[in-house]
Amino acid sequence: MTELATPPTEQEQDVKRISHWIGGRIVAGESGRSGPVYNPALGRQTGAVDFATEQEVDRAVQSAKEAYPAWRATSLSRKSAILFRIRELLVQRKDDIARILTAEHGKVFSDAQGEVARGLEVIEYCCGIPQLLKGDFSEQASTGIDVYSIRQPLGVVGGITPFNFPAMVPMWMWGPAIACGNTFLLKPSEKDPSASNFVAEVLQEAGLPDGVFNVVHGDKVAVDSLLTHPDIAAISFVGSTPIARYVYETATSKGKRCQALGGAKNHMIVLPDADIDMAADAAVSAGYGSAGERCMAVSMIVAVGHVADELIAAIKERIPKVKVGDGMEPDVEMGPLITREHRDRVASYV
Repeated sequence: MTELATPPTEQEQDVKRISHWIGGRIVAGESGRSGPVYNPALGRQTGAVDFATEQEVDRAVQSAKEAYPAWRATSLSRKSAILFRIRELLVQRKDDIARILTAEHGKVFSDAQGEVARGLEVIEYCCGIPQLLKGDFSEQASTGIDVYSIRQPLGVVGGITPFNFPAMVPMWMWGPAIACGNTFLLKPSEKDPSASNFVAEVLQEAGLPDGVFNVVHGDKVAVDSLLTHPDIAAISFVGSTPIARYVYETATSKGKRCQALGGAKNHMIVLPDADIDMAADAAVSAGYGSAGERCMAVSMIVAVGHVADELIAAIKERIPKVKVGDGMEPDVEMGPLITREHRDRVASYV
């Protein structure tokens, strides 16, 4: 007797597959491994993101490598025109990107809009590449010696980005990299990967040649493949301090340029003559905005002298008024933490 398959539940039917973007198209993962993507406000899985193998990362690198000579040879005016078009389309789609951020990260919609706006500031800066990429020339720097400098792209470069700003931090990386004539390979956080694929489609629509921008999803396997691949010239990373140290040591040991930005604990110092209301508002906003998951979140307040009691009272008055909920609902000021594990860890601190 043939066993009947169990019909998929409504939740399973809603789970979308999130695959890689290589050479200007979606490429389904072949590793057989994937990770869950949740809507943290609902506590429900909405996606399954493919995890890349070393071979799949190499496929993306080769796509970027093949696209590099033509992109490097593209005129500054043409690159600038494409970047202006990218900026225009991202402005048009900024609310679409913000909705993706709220759905997968959990930050409130207004905060997500602000994230996209901050990313766009860098893209706007990159539109001025004809001026930014100029070199220098000094005649007679020493007797009979002239000195000049030129700026040239490196080749294929990679970015490894965190979950807390899945649109803005990648823009800070791929914008300047592409403007300078490099081709780019992005490995976004596997917790909220969809914004990267959406942006890839926008870049293609703007006229960016296929292969100049690629996205591979995954875990440590994908990260290690990027750090050790001989055809990747440079790596940019934002994340925790232990992983930043690992990324820097591994990448530089392979002869790559690397910038590795780790975590920090920001301290807010409140002096005795401070405006208590202003200080309390700032403390609550910095501590609870984006569920406390901003790089610049204030997790430590140093109250000097007698100001402590007044400040604590003012903060205690404000915290119960912070409206927590789904970031797409009106008037919600704080969304959920991104995962159950993250929530449990924060709760353990209390």
